[in-house]
Amino acid sequence: MSSEFSEALSGTDEVTIGVTGRSTGRQISVPVWFVAEDDKIYLVPIHGSDSDWYRNLVATPRLQLTAEGATVNGTATPVGDPARVRQVVDDFGAKYGSQQVASYYPKTDAAVEVSVPA
Repeated sequence: MSSEFSEALSGTDEVTIGVTGRSTGRQISVPVWFVAEDDKIYLVPIHGSDSDWYRNLVATPRLQLTAEGATVNGTATPVGDPARVRQVVDDFGAKYGSQQVASYYPKTDAAVEVSVPA
């Protein structure tokens, strides 16, 4: 991941993702929380696998991430393994607070791993 984007991530708690609508083909932007780990970014959809942006990424895994004015393109991989999803949710809890995550994320059956090129 570029140093400019890494620096932008360190200055914010939220990124905006741009996904392609699976029915309309239109670009849709959604602000989301994230955790970064090495060259990967992890996202958790608020309504789990029922979230529209998650289903859009399953259909078209390319997305755009914007943080503090820096933008990169990436490829999303759905994470469905319950143990790995739990780890990502736990990482969210460590970053944002377990109670916050528990109250904002009622369904935690899915996560997304985003690969961002250097």
